Amino acid sequence: MRRETQITSSMSYTQMAQLDVLHLVKGINNEADYISFRDMLAHYFAEKAQTAIDAMWDNGKINEQVVEQWGNERMRTPYRYAVHRS
Repeated sequence: MRRETQITSSMSYTQMAQLDVLHLVKGINNEADYISFRDMLAHYFAEKAQTAIDAMWDNGKINEQVVEQWGNERMRTPYRYAVHRS
């Protein structure tokens, strides 16, 4: 246990999370487990996003008008076309 504590104390939180995910996915042996795992991750990150959005709403950073503006935006990725090849 001491060795594990030494290793994790020198790792970043991202590295520790990656290690935990690797340990978790070792147990995925079928499609149902994979779908459950994927849904669990999606739910976790959706919940984090909703919490952040709620905080922005409560702080007045966004409101109905801002959300309405977002709905009317037409954002496109500017593509650069390749120069004619010879």
